[in-house]
Amino acid sequence: MPTYFFDIHNGNGPSRDEHGTELSSDRKIMHEMSRILLDIARDELPGQEHGEISIFVRDDEGQEVCSTHLSFRTEWKLPAQT
Repeated sequence: MPTYFFDIHNGNGPSRDEHGTELSSDRKIMHEMSRILLDIARDELPGQEHGEISIFVRDDEGQEVCSTHLSFRTEWKLPAQT
């Protein structure tokens, strides 16, 4: 089964996946990307006015096979209340 590496770029800078995950299909890669993205968003975005998270997926030869990105921005229409 092929091994894929999920490198994360977020507010903490880049984080390279050194362990990898064995996955058998493109659908499972997409599921894993979504799971990671949502976990990071749940931890990092509450209380933030903006944020960006990207995941770049490499195969076991180091070739980037796909990526996903989440951009979050709050726009106040009235002055923010403190």
